[in-house]
Amino acid sequence: MPSRPVSVVLVSSGLDSAVLLAHEAAQHDVRPVYVRAGLAWEAAELQMLSRLIASPVFAGLRPLIVVDLPVHDVYPADHWAIAGTPPAYDTPDAEVYLPGRNLTLLAKAGLIAARDDARRIALGPLAGNPFPDATPAFFAAMAEALSRGLAHAITVVAPFAALTKAQVIELGARLGVPFELTLSCMHPAGDRHCGLCSKCRERREAFAEAGVFDPTPYANPSPRPPA
Repeated sequence: MPSRPVSVVLVSSGLDSAVLLAHEAAQHDVRPVYVRAGLAWEAAELQMLSRLIASPVFAGLRPLIVVDLPVHDVYPADHWAIAGTPPAYDTPDAEVYLPGRNLTLLAKAGLIAARDDARRIALGPLAGNPFPDATPAFFAAMAEALSRGLAHAITVVAPFAALTKAQVIELGARLGVPFELTLSCMHPAGDRHCGLCSKCRERREAFAEAGVFDPTPYANPSPRPPA
């Protein structure tokens, strides 16, 4: 049997990247990569990620690689992502922008791709992402820069760029992703979601829209009164 092409997948422990892992693993030899930047939620995220990748649905993945690219020297000390004070529940996406996030993630992922002889890097932005480093033009430009700078042809792909979070959850349910082992929260308490940040709101709303049971342990009920 011919070997499958290698796909470097940028992961957190969030819903989108968990489903992306399962989606990529159906057709590729997957190398999951986590880039640690010094953000407030990363300790909880990494702990959950280790449990997620150990679940049966992800058997056969290459070992997780954790690399460091700290941003303390370019983000101010009082930045919400460093200080651990996330924007409020109903905050729009534009308020949770992390400048240069995908730029830094792809720089490290490109080095790993070249080392592993991978020609593909996958990451998980969704439809409606408003940030300048989540556009097709940006990903094409990064692929060109990485390919030239590393003398190694690389394609950057965003397979879920046309999907909503609810559609990603529906796909994850079909792929058997263990949603109870995912963490998408900006102020977690261990493995519990705070229930009060905008990521928790997005998560609640997406499960409801998808009609899929939400197994998430929230530390707090939704601050929004029931309709």
